[in-house]
Amino acid sequence: MNQLPDISRRRKNRWRKLLSWGLVAVLIWPVVAWIAARALIVTVDLPTADAIVILSGSSTYVERTHKAAELYNEGRAPLVVLTDDNTRGGWSSSEQRNPYFVERAHAELIKQGVPPDKIRVAPGVAASTHSEASIIRDYAIAHGLRSVLVVTSAYHSRRAFRSLQQSFAGTGTLIGIAPTLPQTPAPSLWWLHLEGWRSVAVEYVKVVYYRVRYG
Repeated sequence: MNQLPDISRRRKNRWRKLLSWGLVAVLIWPVVAWIAARALIVTVDLPTADAIVILSGSSTYVERTHKAAELYNEGRAPLVVLTDDNTRGGWSSSEQRNPYFVERAHAELIKQGVPPDKIRVAPGVAASTHSEASIIRDYAIAHGLRSVLVVTSAYHSRRAFRSLQQSFAGTGTLIGIAPTLPQTPAPSLWWLHLEGWRSVAVEYVKVVYYRVRYG
């Protein structure tokens, strides 16, 4: 006769536990999300370098070129090197075509005060961060660069730095990383934005993939 009340009581206890755990998850999630985002950001400072290198990133070219121009104007390096992902941007009414992002980055650097004769484009198509690291290594070796200060988006900086470390292993070239900070969306609020999930959550998928494939 007491079986039904016991079942009801167990169900209520189960729901209380679920609600308690749900409340805990809601309370700690912002902290976990902030830690996860911050863990992707790496800064490796070089006071001076032989060249500033901007990793290609399609629509992120503005923030990356502005950071690189800032470093150049501070006298941190005498040269700015672009990589090329062979991707076109939106329509340009002035040029009546869709310029490549590397062309847009080149033009943006000039707008920010970098002389045209101080801008180079590394040969090769940067199809991935891994291949891009190899392109930068080959360019550095060919031009005798002993130190490079690499500019990329903040949430991309950890994977980029690891790829560069692997590519430059044994060359003796110093690698610096200058992430574009402050990063948008902010580490504390990225999970409230679709772009944040693309930048942070998807980046973790790529980090795991790179670990499995490249070590």
